[in-house]
Amino acid sequence: MTVMTEIQYPAGSGPMTVRDLEGMPEDGRRYELIDGMLHVSPAPGRRHQKTGLRLCGMLEAACPPRLEVLIAPFAVRIGDRLELQPDVVVGREEDFTEKDLPAAPVLAVEVLSPSTVLYDLNDKKAAYERLGVPSYWVIDPAEPELTVFELDRYGHYQRVAKAAGDEAFDAERPFPVRIVPNDLLGRLAER
Repeated sequence: MTVMTEIQYPAGSGPMTVRDLEGMPEDGRRYELIDGMLHVSPAPGRRHQKTGLRLCGMLEAACPPRLEVLIAPFAVRIGDRLELQPDVVVGREEDFTEKDLPAAPVLAVEVLSPSTVLYDLNDKKAAYERLGVPSYWVIDPAEPELTVFELDRYGHYQRVAKAAGDEAFDAERPFPVRIVPNDLLGRLAER
């Protein structure tokens, strides 16, 4: 079993910056920063990758021209102490650079892995909420299940929908699209 790691800093060394991430190895792991704290996740598995890829295709097919859909790895980098890599990200086309998204996306999606469940549902969710990301989706490919959070008028996430198996979720934000969790697994849903 692989686990996610939080790196502790030697006393007096201070928090890391996004510049420190540039020196990380390209080893298939995901390196992210939240408030200067480094989070390292193992390379995702097959169900995780299939789910993210199929969701990206569904979103891309419905995406209006003013928005852009990308799949990980692609950095949401705000300031010098925050870099996140959502599994799927939707942002305003004008906000993207060739290298990253230096503004809050309109949708961030995380596909759960056994090693990242708590991180995705707590730390990353809180970071996206703080950034003002209007919609945050969490997909559990083991079930399969989609949970949808949207910001309320006070800037806090509220769960607004949950769909499992063959149940459909008809999104309105950030654009109209129908997602059926079983469809995200393709042939893997039959296993």
